[in-house]
Amino acid sequence: MKPLRCVLVTRRFWPLVGGAEIVMANLGAEFHQRDISCQVLTAQWQANWPTEFVHREVPVVRLRNPKQRIWGTFRYLSSLARWLKDHADQIDIVYVSMLKHDAYTATKICQQLGIPVVLRAEGGGDTGDCHWQTTARFGLSIRRRCKTATAVIAPSQAVAEELLAAGYPTDSLHLIPNGVALPAKPAENSQQLARQALVEANQDLVAAPEEPVVVYTGRLDHNKGLFDLVKAWPEVTKRWPRCHLWLVGEGPDRDRLFQQIKDLDLQGQVVLPGAFDDVEEVLRAANLFILPSYFEGLSISLMEAMAHQVPVIASNIPGNNDIIQSGVNGCLVPAGNVSAISQAIQDALANPDQLTRWATAAQQTIQNNYSLASMVNAHLKLFEQLVT
Repeated sequence: MKPLRCVLVTRRFWPLVGGAEIVMANLGAEFHQRDISCQVLTAQWQANWPTEFVHREVPVVRLRNPKQRIWGTFRYLSSLARWLKDHADQIDIVYVSMLKHDAYTATKICQQLGIPVVLRAEGGGDTGDCHWQTTARFGLSIRRRCKTATAVIAPSQAVAEELLAAGYPTDSLHLIPNGVALPAKPAENSQQLARQALVEANQDLVAAPEEPVVVYTGRLDHNKGLFDLVKAWPEVTKRWPRCHLWLVGEGPDRDRLFQQIKDLDLQGQVVLPGAFDDVEEVLRAANLFILPSYFEGLSISLMEAMAHQVPVIASNIPGNNDIIQSGVNGCLVPAGNVSAISQAIQDALANPDQLTRWATAAQQTIQNNYSLASMVNAHLKLFEQLVT
């Protein structure tokens, strides 16, 4: 039997890193490890970026994407359609991240070519694909086309319910939860070693061994609740004056967050060190991870923290409360409640034994239910059914 030939389509990809991009990168790398022919198609967001490169042993092609908003989308979609047509005899299945413009184009072209196309919904609520389709220009037309895809994958029950409510066919909808890799067992002094390595790379990430570090990793966007988190920080520092908050990532609200940090006189305590391709050392350095989002699908950042045995605090929203049982493997707080966020952080840092219990249970949750291996197996099982 010939190895499966799979094309992954994601308009954003490395070095633009968020949860959706991490999922596609992880899947591509795992497919490659299993001798599946895999290629990533993405957009060339900067004219000086190379049009071809290799990421984690997977070849990546960047398609033209001029900066002009409407023209850029048109050129990207035209290039995507042409590439799929030119390489049709080398493709068994196409997998598209997000139910947006490229999902429309890939679905249309793959149907013409007789190639199965699978779409992946990302996120839920006001930041999810279903909501986007109701508000974006041509969104409802894109939805009509997406409904005709060979299959649609939802990463959480909440997203699956949104898709059903939007009219996506039950028989083509598949629930495959996100999964993350379990790291190797850390060295006994891994936190100290990680902090030393990080400060050598970025002087903003300085933290003495006895100083608590709270981290967020992901997109810097107001829907992640980061303005609430920064607003909560002055109360945290009253009790923990040497506590650090690292907001790791990039995004559209970086400048606004930086201004808020300045306005609250939190420079040096709250830092924005940028994005990391691999956040393992950031997580190793942390005492606590926090995700105060208003909406999530099934957060890769949250799951990575749990896999690394970092105690977690997260907003009590669908997606987060699918995997966190408050008081057992983490702590849930009301989304948007600044005082609750502040109090939860203070109480958690004051109880290290409780943090240890949360961290152990969190990693067990990931190992039992949300491993990368189980996610990959579920995808391959579906792909093989659709191709044969």
